Amino acid sequence: MSKIEKSYDVLIVGTGVAGLCCALNLPRETRILMLTKAAVDESDSFLAQGGICMLRGTEDFEGYFEDTLRAGHYENDETAVRQMILSSPEMIADLVGYGVDFAKDEKGEFRFTREGGHSRPRILFHDDVTGKEITSKLLVKARACKNIVIREYTELIDLICEGNECFGGVVRDCNSGALQAVYAKFTLLATGGVGGLYEHSTNFRHLTGDALAIALLHGIEVEHLNYVQIHPTTFYSEKHGRRFLISESVRGEGAILLDKEGKRFCNELLPRDVVTAEIRAQMKKDGTKFVWLDMRPVGEATIAEHFPTIRRRCLQEGYDVCRQPIPVVPAQHYFMGGIRVDLNAKTSMKRLFAAGETACNGVHGKNRLASNSLLESLIWAKRAAMLMAQKLPDVSIEMPPAALDGYGEDAARREKYAKMIREEAEREECCD
Repeated sequence: MSKIEKSYDVLIVGTGVAGLCCALNLPRETRILMLTKAAVDESDSFLAQGGICMLRGTEDFEGYFEDTLRAGHYENDETAVRQMILSSPEMIADLVGYGVDFAKDEKGEFRFTREGGHSRPRILFHDDVTGKEITSKLLVKARACKNIVIREYTELIDLICEGNECFGGVVRDCNSGALQAVYAKFTLLATGGVGGLYEHSTNFRHLTGDALAIALLHGIEVEHLNYVQIHPTTFYSEKHGRRFLISESVRGEGAILLDKEGKRFCNELLPRDVVTAEIRAQMKKDGTKFVWLDMRPVGEATIAEHFPTIRRRCLQEGYDVCRQPIPVVPAQHYFMGGIRVDLNAKTSMKRLFAAGETACNGVHGKNRLASNSLLESLIWAKRAAMLMAQKLPDVSIEMPPAALDGYGEDAARREKYAKMIREEAEREECCD
């Protein structure tokens, strides 16, 4: 494991698509340290199945814009939504340049699929592992850059700041417990969501919203910590641990939801929160712990080509999706709130940026439209990098004293951070 130096130009906390995209868009002479709390491939970016949205032409703008706002209950920041949509073709071109392989038809043109809440197909995909395809290709590029140091099993436990200005962070080696001060001209928080705080979640268990708690500690603006999205369809299991997501794309391709009698009970292509409510109501009516998802209408050929991972996982659980319905249940999936940022991913603290699920830029409103998350994360991360790049030559590394004591035991600190997030979410729920 590479040694951590005392200072870098940019400190990036998180190695999902947001962190990687920011690092790759900084000048090659920029000294960058990237931290990840677990293994480098254990970010939720790797788990994204369905795909990534792309504006399909000027005629698609109004529809895409309205779909995003409708899903978000019109609480979205419209300027941010416009920025995301209009930036999507350029971002997709960037990804293709990094080697990302999206599905194409026999003419070599992009294939598009549809998911709930979308008025037309506009989602690019790679089988049913789009997140893995994108993130792994970005990771290969980042590892090839000599200016980027990636440190696994190392977490941020606090910021080093004075007078509402960030100068880096206090980091902890997860194996040894050793603490170290790391100084930087700029810091990006891209630590993912809060799924680890929930009993049933599609997220990795170590994603516990640490950056949110740290922001709260230092009075950095946060927003909508009570806006948590539940995914309608995860594989029902009595086992403990992360829930396996059944991509919304399967419903976009024709899969239907059935009650205990095998009867269809809702429109599967409505936004996620609406479908979730329908499922929960049906479970209550039927007195069951799950409903059934029937993928047979999708067809064996499409299942084999588009959803091989889902079929393989369900076979391991004893279900063949080509022959029988599978049990599904809603579970925590995505976090729309976070550290408040502007159109360039700047937080309310100087020199501090945030992107990805950690941040709240207003794109998603109260409920995220399917497959907007990867796109939004990438675009804000790139904009953060572009702004940092402009300012790097004029910013110096400053090293105010950083106390490395007083953090207590790791378990106690985690419980404290979790409690802070819950209390703020509850406060916001009451205010709303």
